[in-house]
Amino acid sequence: MPKYRIVTFDGGGICGLLTAILLERISAQIPGWLDKADLFAGTSTGGLIALGLARGLPPSQLVELYQQKGQEIFDDSWLDNLIDMGQISGAQYSNGNLTREVKRILGKDTKLKDLNRSVLIPTFDLDNEDPNPAKRSWKPKFFHNYKVREGRYDGDELAYKVGLYTSAAPTYFPSVDGYVDGGVIANNPSMAALAQTQDPRVIFPSGRERPALSDVVLISFSCGKAMMHIKGKNLDWGFAQWVQPLIRILLNGGVAVADYQCSQILRDNYFRLDPAYPLDKSFVLDDADKIPQLAEFSKSVNIDATLAWIKERWLG
Repeated sequence: MPKYRIVTFDGGGICGLLTAILLERISAQIPGWLDKADLFAGTSTGGLIALGLARGLPPSQLVELYQQKGQEIFDDSWLDNLIDMGQISGAQYSNGNLTREVKRILGKDTKLKDLNRSVLIPTFDLDNEDPNPAKRSWKPKFFHNYKVREGRYDGDELAYKVGLYTSAAPTYFPSVDGYVDGGVIANNPSMAALAQTQDPRVIFPSGRERPALSDVVLISFSCGKAMMHIKGKNLDWGFAQWVQPLIRILLNGGVAVADYQCSQILRDNYFRLDPAYPLDKSFVLDDADKIPQLAEFSKSVNIDATLAWIKERWLG
């Protein structure tokens, strides 16, 4: 059977600029390699990248989005802080500018079924609104545009709305239509994408059969790895001490688990580009004021191994 090619993108806010620049650099060396992708999967900022590529946007346009609009998206005005009492009673940022830009790049009327490629976008549904109280619950939700033999078809969902759902990071942005950031369940969507290819309900485009695992090739892009640790062997901490590091631990831990699972299942047909930030250049998801430094770092990342893998496994 022919190869089934997947590209996945982690969440990470403004650090999506790293991914966008790496895509631009790789595409300059291997033109057209992204055109061979069968599935783009992305979480949060990675979801916006996946949706943009599936709509046909070049990586250069995604780079422009982060560099030219990043500070507007993460604009913490004094009025918003006053209304929200800092971050105590409201999200850190309004999603007005984010909504405007996502709608602009994806189109206000574009539906998932209108995209040029298959997509998989994780989110989290805070309330399934089941009329049966015994079944009412929150749950993970993976939006995709595959046709299915049974179950819900997501193809009629507006692409920009799904982009807002997956990037509604709790405490940073308000929830949207009852959905929050997909990073709470799959900040690295690689394993979710791989599982999607094995779903017997899925009808694959062009009538192709469900790919065997041996036919799947997957390249995964992180938003950069911050070298973090917590000192101490016996930490007697409470909520106040654990809340901030715990969020990062859960996000980073889930990312590493998906990486391990995919590497074990796909072996040499899997590659992850996960550059480590220098100790003096760590970035967090709303560091819009550090865009120039982030861009400088992104241009310095060695991509030789990535290029070699793409030529051998993706194109070979």
